[in-house]
Amino acid sequence: MADSSKRAEETAIHMPAPPESKSKKHATYTSITKATDPPHVRRGWGRGVAIFDFILRICALVAALAAATTMGTTDQTLPFFTQFLQFQAQYNDFPTFTFFVVANAIAAGYLVLSMPFSIVGIVRPHARGVKLLLIIFDTLLVTFTTSAASAAAAIVYLAHNGNSNSNWLAVCQQFNNFCQRVSGAVVASFIASVIFIFLVLLSAVALSRS
Repeated sequence: MADSSKRAEETAIHMPAPPESKSKKHATYTSITKATDPPHVRRGWGRGVAIFDFILRICALVAALAAATTMGTTDQTLPFFTQFLQFQAQYNDFPTFTFFVVANAIAAGYLVLSMPFSIVGIVRPHARGVKLLLIIFDTLLVTFTTSAASAAAAIVYLAHNGNSNSNWLAVCQQFNNFCQRVSGAVVASFIASVIFIFLVLLSAVALSRS
């Protein structure tokens, strides 16, 4: 009897312990990752991003308003021999400049309307719906303001340098004040476009971290 029990022990096959499944390893790794990033740290980071988003929107609002008002109030009158015969340049003489004013005015209005949503992002840093809504409209405004600023920049370039092939004269030699103001408006509009790009990138990072 003792010999048979010894033989049974000798012939017993020792099976190795089954390895941990990938799902368990993944769960362990996820729990370790979450442990290294406490909830209050993630919440503080999200609130900081939301505050920076709000500040950028104020800067973009100032730039868009400056572009629209500067272009919309630009005109210059030049006397020619007598005061009864004058040359006048206004922004609405160029359809491109009219589109520029409308585009930047719309951008400024959108920024005013988006600020309450940005404040919601500060109060609730992990509200993904608000960030997704803002990133969609911010992307639309990037293309809108960039197209308006680029079109106006082409007209300003022609006004400064002309085009000898098309016999277009450089009118800025006469309308110097007019050209300076519209050039400043175009620069302000490009600044607003760059800020919109930063807003899109910031919202994308906040969405990936929330």
